[in-house]
Amino acid sequence: MSTRPLDGITVISLEHAIAAPFCTRQLADLGARVIKVERPGVGDFARAYDQRVRGEASHFVWVNRSKESLTLDLKNPEALAVLKDLLRDADVLVQNLAPGAAARMGLGYEALKESHPQLICCDITGYGEDGPYRDKKAYDLLIQSEAGFLSVTGTPDEPCKAGNSIADIAAGMYAYTSILAALLQRQRTGTGSHIDVSMLEALGEWMGYPMYYAFEGATPPARAAAAHATIYPYGPFEAGDGKVVMLGLQNEREWKAFCATVLKNPTLASDPRFDANARRNQNRQALRTIILDTFASMTAEQVLARLDEAQIANAQMNDMAGLWAHPQLKARERWTEVGSPAGTIPALLPPGRHSGFDYRMDAVPRLGEHTDAILRSLGRDDATVARLREASAI
Repeated sequence: MSTRPLDGITVISLEHAIAAPFCTRQLADLGARVIKVERPGVGDFARAYDQRVRGEASHFVWVNRSKESLTLDLKNPEALAVLKDLLRDADVLVQNLAPGAAARMGLGYEALKESHPQLICCDITGYGEDGPYRDKKAYDLLIQSEAGFLSVTGTPDEPCKAGNSIADIAAGMYAYTSILAALLQRQRTGTGSHIDVSMLEALGEWMGYPMYYAFEGATPPARAAAAHATIYPYGPFEAGDGKVVMLGLQNEREWKAFCATVLKNPTLASDPRFDANARRNQNRQALRTIILDTFASMTAEQVLARLDEAQIANAQMNDMAGLWAHPQLKARERWTEVGSPAGTIPALLPPGRHSGFDYRMDAVPRLGEHTDAILRSLGRDDATVARLREASAI
C-alpha cells in the first residue's frame, strides 16, 4: 500500500452530529489516525438519529468510518487526564462542543499553545467564538435560515430547507481544508495554530451568487422550486410518459440549438419574447407552455436523446434508489465496502481518484470499541481501567 498523505498524523476529536465528524472523516480517508472521544454509555448523539442501516444510524455510518472510538466522561478528572495524555503526541484537536465548553476544561487553544506548540486546534461552532451570536444554539436548519438560504430556496409560495445538512457539510469541509493548510504551514514554521470555523460563515460563502445578485439593495433571486431563478429554460419539464427531465441552457448558441433540434421550431429562437435570457426569464410561463406542448408527444427517453443530439445539458431526476444504482458510479468503480457494527456495508469512495495512494476505508467503530487499547497504550493497567469503568468514567 502506498503511503497516504496524512499517515502518521494523529487527530483527537471531541465531536458530535455532522460538522466535526464530516471534517475528521476526510482526514481519516487520507490516512490520519482519528480518535473520536464519546460519552460513555450513549456516545455521539448522532448514533441514535435512526436505525436505517441494519440498526445503525444513517448519519453516523456516513461520517465516522476509519475512526477509533474512545469513551471518556470529561467531567471526571482522571478521564480528562487521559485526554490530556493523548494530546501530548497529537497533531490536531478538533471540537464542536457548545461554545466555551472546551475552554472550560482547559482544552482551548490559549490554554494549550504553550505546552503543545505544534498542536493545531480547530473549533467548529455555529456563529464563531465571539460576537453577539456566539452563544446561540446552531442547528443546520437554523443556519440555513440565518444565512438567507431559505429565502432563495423553495417555491414562490413557501421556502424549503435543503434535503441534506448543507450548513454542517460546508463547515466541515472548510474545517478540513483549513486543517490541511495549517499542517502545510506547520511544516514551514514548526508551530501549530488556531482555526475558528463557523457554520454561518461557511454557508454564507456558499451564498455568494445570490448575495451579489442582490447587491446594494437590488431584488434578490426569486424562489423558483427546482428551476433556476434567473436563467430559463433551466429546470424540470415533464415528458408525455409522466417522467421528469431536467435541462439547462447557458447561452444563446444553446438556445438556438434547443429550438432547432429539440423543439423542431428554429424560428422560435428569434421570437422577440425569447431572443435573450432576460426576456425568456420574463416570459417563462409562455415558453414553458410551448416546451411542454412539444414534450407531451414524447417519452422522457426521446426528449433526452434530442437534448443529447443538440448538446444541451440534461439529467434524469433520480431518487435515492437511482443514485444507489447509478450506472456511472458503477462504471467508474466508485463503490467499495466498509465494516460496521452491523456488518459489511457499501460505501462510496471519496471524490477525487489519486494515482499515488488509495483512500483509507476502515470500519465504522462500535461505541467505545478502542477504549481499552488506547488506555493501555497510555500506560493504564488493568486495575486502573476497571476502576474507571466502575466509575462510569469510560
